[in-house]
Amino acid sequence: ATVSEPAQKCCAENIQPFLTSILEELMGPVSSGFTEVRSLFDKEVNEIIQNFQKTNDTTKLKENVDQLMNLPFNSVKMEPCYLKVNLLQELLQDLKSRFKVYHIDFVVQRTQNFMQELMENAVYTFEQLFSPSRQTDSAKVATTIEKVKLRVLK
Repeated sequence: ATVSEPAQKCCAENIQPFLTSILEELMGPVSSGFTEVRSLFDKEVNEIIQNFQKTNDTTKLKENVDQLMNLPFNSVKMEPCYLKVNLLQELLQDLKSRFKVYHIDFVVQRTQNFMQELMENAVYTFEQLFSPSRQTDSAKVATTIEKVKLRVLK
């Protein structure tokens, strides 16, 4: 009871007025990181479509889809996504001094983990939606892949 009122007053005066601007500032790198994940998924699926249209080889298609399933764990391909979020390091340094925010690396790492999880969910959903249609006519496969991609991105 003795701490509650001063703590609420301190929060209302020294933290709450800044929360909106802090969130806006932090969401820039986070949003661009997640946009990069989306772009990477889109690019990889487009490459699968192009490769299939060139070769019309269903065995190669299966290999490409299997490679897509490993995309979240491919650190080289995921690196551009992670780099977008590294800007949080700089933004959080200012918060560290103003609001005593610690564990900045943890915030960046958790954001990158969420990005990897999002990619895992995207490729898993793609595989689940596409696998029933693998047996269909090979002329329709590229169209089917495109439809599945758009569904996943939605």
